[in-house]
Amino acid sequence: MSEHDDAEPDHASSPTDKLLTELQLYGYRPFADELDPRPLPDGGAVAGAIADIFDALIVTLGDTRLEPDLDDLLWSTVNLFHRATGRIERELDDNEQAQRRAQQEQDGSEVKSVELERLTAEGQTLIERRDAWELMRDQAAEHYERHTGSPWRPRKGSMVNHQTMTAAMIDSRDFLMAKKRAEQEVLLPPGPKVAFTGGLDFNDHRLIWDALDKVHAKHPDMVLLHGKSPKGAEKIASRWADHRNVPQIGFAPDWTKGRAAPFKRNDQMLALLPIGVMVFPGTGIQQNLADKAKKLGIPVWRFGGA
Repeated sequence: MSEHDDAEPDHASSPTDKLLTELQLYGYRPFADELDPRPLPDGGAVAGAIADIFDALIVTLGDTRLEPDLDDLLWSTVNLFHRATGRIERELDDNEQAQRRAQQEQDGSEVKSVELERLTAEGQTLIERRDAWELMRDQAAEHYERHTGSPWRPRKGSMVNHQTMTAAMIDSRDFLMAKKRAEQEVLLPPGPKVAFTGGLDFNDHRLIWDALDKVHAKHPDMVLLHGKSPKGAEKIASRWADHRNVPQIGFAPDWTKGRAAPFKRNDQMLALLPIGVMVFPGTGIQQNLADKAKKLGIPVWRFGGA
């Protein structure tokens, strides 16, 4: 200490002090260790607050030199709620993908089960938050239209309200999905489905034909599913099906969906729930199909050192 003993020296803030300060300032941190247990704001209070925001801006700026800017300012006020809705929608998309991964990773352990339960609860909370922000945006849009005389519209994207999905709309949507699914199933050949995958550089046609003949002998009414490659193992399998008069369905990758197209194609093949997957040497695409089939409990038959 110097001669100024009454001066308090500077102290560095400890990590514990910082944590306690943040808890005092911001309360719960949702999705860190536990879900946020606090309720959503009261609907009446929210409606009153939004009305006060618009009234304050209109009364303050009306009949002043800033009145020409008022309409744009009110549009931006509605857009604040719209952007919040979009941000949570993106978080919901991430949560959906995380739930899908967690479902595939389920191995019966408590750790995996608890993680999936946490993601499910998080997704429900996000849905409730999204719906609340949509309600606030729609109320703000009503005030905007009342003042300007024109409806509020986002400058890009669309304005969706998920709470307007009535029971009749949901029933109709489910009916159309079921109708589409039924139409697709009519086009599918009957019989057990056998998935086939192999690399572009694997050309052992004798091994491929022999393996397919053995499977065909056990399942004479089989339907062959393959990746519709222009050459290699899958092309050979396709030619085998032609000569044996075996129905086949080719799943060509949709490259408009990017480099993940072959992996999405694998998902489409497995969605038909084949009785088994024949795997010949190839690349990570073949391994991806085999791994996903195992997680679904579908038998995987490997050939040629795959």
